[in-house]
Amino acid sequence: MEFTDIILLLHPTIAVTVVFPIIGIVAHRALQVRQRRLETVNVGKSKIPPVVGQEHVQLGRWLTVSVVGIVLIALVYVIFKNILEKQVWQQSPFQVGFISLMFILTIGSCYCLYQAKPKDKKWRGIFATLTSMGLIILGCQDGVYRLTEKWYMSHYYYGIVATVLMIISFAILPEIYKDKTNKWRKIHIALSCVSLFLFFGLGMTGTLSLLEIPLSWQKSYVNQLYKQQCQTQPCVINNPTVPK
Repeated sequence: MEFTDIILLLHPTIAVTVVFPIIGIVAHRALQVRQRRLETVNVGKSKIPPVVGQEHVQLGRWLTVSVVGIVLIALVYVIFKNILEKQVWQQSPFQVGFISLMFILTIGSCYCLYQAKPKDKKWRGIFATLTSMGLIILGCQDGVYRLTEKWYMSHYYYGIVATVLMIISFAILPEIYKDKTNKWRKIHIALSCVSLFLFFGLGMTGTLSLLEIPLSWQKSYVNQLYKQQCQTQPCVINNPTVPK
C-alpha cells in the first residue's frame, strides 16, 4: 500500500478501535443510569453507584467529539486529495481558501461547544449549529463519496445524520437536569436511539464503501475498464489476471 492508502484507512481504523468501543460503553452506562433511576423511584435505593451518571455524561461528551473528529479526518482526506489531483487551487484559489477556513471554523466551533458552560444555553445552540453547518457544507464539496442516488445505503448520509444528532444531544445535555417534566430527557433518549441505529448502519455501509473505493494500485485498472465497458451499459468488472 502507498501512503495515500494508509491515510484512507485511518478513518475506519479510528472508528473501529476508538469510536465503536466508546459507543458500547456509553450505551451500557445509559442503561445503568435508567435502571438506577427506576430502582430509586420504585424501591428508594439502588445498588448501582451514582457515579454512573457522571461517567455516562463524560463518555458521551468524548464520543461526540470523537465522531466529529473522524468525520473531519475523512472529509479532509477526500476533499484535499481531489484539490491536489485536479489542481483546484490554480483554477479557484478562493474555493480552496473557503474550504480551509470552513475546516478551521468547524473545529473551533466544536471546541467551543465542548468548553461551553451549562448556563450558556444560547452559545451552546450557536456552536452546535455552526459545527453541524460546517460538516454539512464540507460534505457538499467535490471529492466526497456521497452515493446520493442510493442515499439509503450511503455511508456519508448515515454518518452526517448521526453526527448532527449527537451534536444536538450534546448541546441539550445540561437542559435535562434543569427540566422537571423530563421533556429534554425524552428528546435526548430518542436522538440517542436513532444515532445508535445509524451507527449499526454505518458499520455495514462503511464496509461497503471500503469495497467500492479502490486503492491506489487498483484505481487505474478500474477506471480503464469503466471507460471501456461500463459507460453505456451495466457490466461486471472481473479480477485482474496476475502473472505467475
